[in-house]
Amino acid sequence: MSKKFNIDTVANAEATPGQALPWAELGLKQNEYDRVVEILGRRPTGAELAMYSVMWSEHCSYKSSKVHLRQFGDKVTDAMKEHLLVGIGENAGVVDIGDGWAVTFKVESHNHPSFVEPYQGAATGVGGIVRDIISMGARPVAVMDPLRFGAIDHPDTARLVHGIVAGIGGYGNSLGLPNIGGEVVFDSSYQGNPLVNALAVGVLRHEDIRLANASGVGNRVVLFGARTGGDGIGGASVLASESFDDAKPSKRPAVQVGDPFAEKVLIECCLELFKASVVEGIQDLGAAGISCATSELASNGDGGMHVELTKVLLRDPTLTPGEILMSESQERMMAVVTPANAAAFEAIMDKWNVEYSWLGEVTDTGRLVIEWDGETIVDVDPRTVAHDGPVYERPYHRPVWLDGVQADSFKGSAPDLRAAVLELMSSPNMCSKDWVTNQFDRYVQGNTALAMPDDAGVIRVDEETGLGVALSTDANGRYSYLNPYEGARLALAEAYRNVATSGAKPLAVTDCLNFGSPEDPEVMWQFAETVRGLADACQELGVPVTGGNVSLYNQTGGVAIHPTPVVGVLGVFDDVARRTPSGWREDGQAIYLLGTTRNELDGSEWANLRGHLGGTPPVVDLAAEKTLAAVLVNSSRDGMIDAAHDLSEGGLAAALSEAALRFGVGARIGIDELCERDGINAFTALFSESQGRAIVSVPRSEEVRFNDMCTARNYPTLRIGVVDTENSALDVQGHFTLPLAELKEAHEGTLPKHFA
Repeated sequence: MSKKFNIDTVANAEATPGQALPWAELGLKQNEYDRVVEILGRRPTGAELAMYSVMWSEHCSYKSSKVHLRQFGDKVTDAMKEHLLVGIGENAGVVDIGDGWAVTFKVESHNHPSFVEPYQGAATGVGGIVRDIISMGARPVAVMDPLRFGAIDHPDTARLVHGIVAGIGGYGNSLGLPNIGGEVVFDSSYQGNPLVNALAVGVLRHEDIRLANASGVGNRVVLFGARTGGDGIGGASVLASESFDDAKPSKRPAVQVGDPFAEKVLIECCLELFKASVVEGIQDLGAAGISCATSELASNGDGGMHVELTKVLLRDPTLTPGEILMSESQERMMAVVTPANAAAFEAIMDKWNVEYSWLGEVTDTGRLVIEWDGETIVDVDPRTVAHDGPVYERPYHRPVWLDGVQADSFKGSAPDLRAAVLELMSSPNMCSKDWVTNQFDRYVQGNTALAMPDDAGVIRVDEETGLGVALSTDANGRYSYLNPYEGARLALAEAYRNVATSGAKPLAVTDCLNFGSPEDPEVMWQFAETVRGLADACQELGVPVTGGNVSLYNQTGGVAIHPTPVVGVLGVFDDVARRTPSGWREDGQAIYLLGTTRNELDGSEWANLRGHLGGTPPVVDLAAEKTLAAVLVNSSRDGMIDAAHDLSEGGLAAALSEAALRFGVGARIGIDELCERDGINAFTALFSESQGRAIVSVPRSEEVRFNDMCTARNYPTLRIGVVDTENSALDVQGHFTLPLAELKEAHEGTLPKHFA
């Protein structure tokens, strides 16, 4: 039985135009509240105010970013759309990978909730992105987690690391989804605003694609899954829409609480619904809860919906109608079902023991009408809630301090190269992340072909043919701080290169753009330049952005994070049996360096270790990246290489160390010819972060064929060493010898020392 409240009905709103409402406390600005009144022709009811406040929040409406994000659509060419089945605007993008198979993938943020409550914030971040994948009609098959924390030795970092890592593992492992990759970065700029980005990928047949719309007058609207509770009221949608400020406790609402076992049942239940073709449209409930699901489904469909809110099943009977609409309780879905399929829907719910409630029906009125005990508490045009919210062209300008920063180029070196390599490989950002990834199940379901610490995660899609996909996420906040346009291009280039290094052909992009306050013109300039850079780079590489997320207000006390555009690239394999690991194994194989090394140390990990951040980031040549990717993909497919590793953070020193440690196999390396060819010294050869480079190990029988392929493409190639299984060391001849046991101890000891 529904609970009686002093309900603010539409009739009451019309009769009491002067009644004060707490619009500011709910995150609306004066001009936004005035706009709501103009749209409705009266003051809003309390329930309507709740809906507009969450749906017009920065997190849900993209009101500060959408004018820039349009470039992703404007710069897409017909050729880029070749494999695109569903693009920006749906819950997740979908791409065709061949043989009737499709893949859907997306990355989103759960940054602010994870700072307030690390375990549940991170856990529900995983749960939310997985439901986006379910809602497209796909079976989720893997997750990834790009993470960024403050300084490793800061007193609060351990709290965040322990809670966030446990939350990701606790939720993902319970769902039975392999965690195949991501990043773990430590930098003081993220001290008050850790970044918890979560990516999920799912597989489906072309004919199984589902879209979020409510069409068909008379079709029924149903809410199913977990009951609605008080957790997460105004959660991510409000929490992620303003900077942290201790003076405003209202900006720290309850973080959602997740139940992965309920979500696992929900996955199987939804997949059976899809198989039986008993739902016409479906929407997951994440940020903004029922407010989002009802308004978006109605707006995307025939434009009308009638809902009786008292029929919502509650965990907390004291919730007001507005709180029910705003609640972001997890593990909930909303669907549209024809009357003829209602019995079949109920049978599937009963089979999986999933609770459901029939809330209303699709109408042709063009209005979203919500009632409470038969009294109308919401009567709005759903487009004004879901799609026609405020759009801001925020002022922006290039930071006045940037010229000075860019002029301050790094001048350091390392006289003791052996000690420098050990310092680099034990540093927080370059050390082994096994302490983190060992808490995640990387191989559950049995289709993981590669996972961390390899360059990309690889999942088999079709057991018969071996068809599969590779995924990588990358970003470098220091590069973007020095030049946000180039930083975005560099992030895409590295993720693109990582996918190609595994042997997959890069196909599509998702992104999670993490920035400070859009109300700061300098931050807004960083954002605008980043979007411009990423859109231009996608056009040059021929890979479309299929969807993603913007996370703003990542700053505390006026101090913003480094601009951090996390870019995820998906690539396709004809057969994952040909995937290429990042480490060598066979004695006597030749080690080649592909690409040119320049004196590019600004923004590098070595400069970071010396406390320096200045100059300009490495130059990215996207035409060269495309050529390198073609070399890597073709040589992997044709059996010309047995290992490949990209060069990025840490340069050649990091790549050689990681390749040797991957399987515990040493190598003899010569860099003198490289130094002479590229006009650099030994320190630059090892620590430069020049782009467009990779190392590969080539069987002796394939060297002629491999060299001929590189020559035909006019790509710089140099034989720099040989795999040496007899000597368990990384021997950089004429400079130093580093036993792998010593290197491993340094590499693996850092995170346990701080967090174990």
